[in-house]
Amino acid sequence: MRIWLNGGLRDIESARVSVLDHGLTVGDGVFETVKAVDGKPFALTRHLDRLTRSARGLGLPDPDHDEVRRACAAVLDANPMPLGRLRVTYTGGHGPLGSDRGDQGPTLVVALGETSRRPDSTAVVTVPWTRNERGALTGLKTTSYAENVVALAHAHRHGASEALFGNTVGQLCEGTGSNVFVVLDGQIHTPPLASGCLAGITRELAVEWTGAKETDLPLDALDRAEEVFLTSTLRDVQAVHRVDGRELPGTAGPVTAEAMRIFDERAGDDLDP
Repeated sequence: MRIWLNGGLRDIESARVSVLDHGLTVGDGVFETVKAVDGKPFALTRHLDRLTRSARGLGLPDPDHDEVRRACAAVLDANPMPLGRLRVTYTGGHGPLGSDRGDQGPTLVVALGETSRRPDSTAVVTVPWTRNERGALTGLKTTSYAENVVALAHAHRHGASEALFGNTVGQLCEGTGSNVFVVLDGQIHTPPLASGCLAGITRELAVEWTGAKETDLPLDALDRAEEVFLTSTLRDVQAVHRVDGRELPGTAGPVTAEAMRIFDERAGDDLDP
């Protein structure tokens, strides 16, 4: 595997970040996961725009989009594969053993891992922990991901591939690495950004392409929904067949199936929508 690190490609054995990198010591970093099909990234412009928003939210310098694009192209060219997870990580760089930043500038890493197409449907569980819709990191895609690691491990122990959070006021929010949509009376709804959820790129496209409504939803909307689906970079649109102990249709319901069709068609027509 060839990885881009701070200006050039390196073999995985030599691609080493300092043990004092602020992304490692205090989670001071942001990242993006981009789907790559046959060496071509999907929706890269939107991902780079969000990377910049996240960096600004942490007070990091704006990433150089031209450099990140060169890095992505080099990594994709060096590691050919049919379906890949392209990971862009941008941290505060070498720093002291505390919250203060150093002065050596940010670290940029771009890596690629092979993946496979997700199943058409999956199971999810709700978790007892909440998203803080008013937190300093709300809406930012940061490397401070331990809360998601804990919640996802909980989901796996309960036979699910994703964990869903409510927020501090009892509203439905998001998954550990996905956005959630519910179908109520035939209409698609998803929590608004004010709920504390991440502004997912696939979520954004699904809203634009399907006419889904951004709606404040109580957590128990999952108990009433006719259909539930998830969106994320590697899931695209994925039906949910079980929420906690509640069984839903084993295959995508009609509204979800249409959303899947629309997304596949539109994404196939434009790699950088």
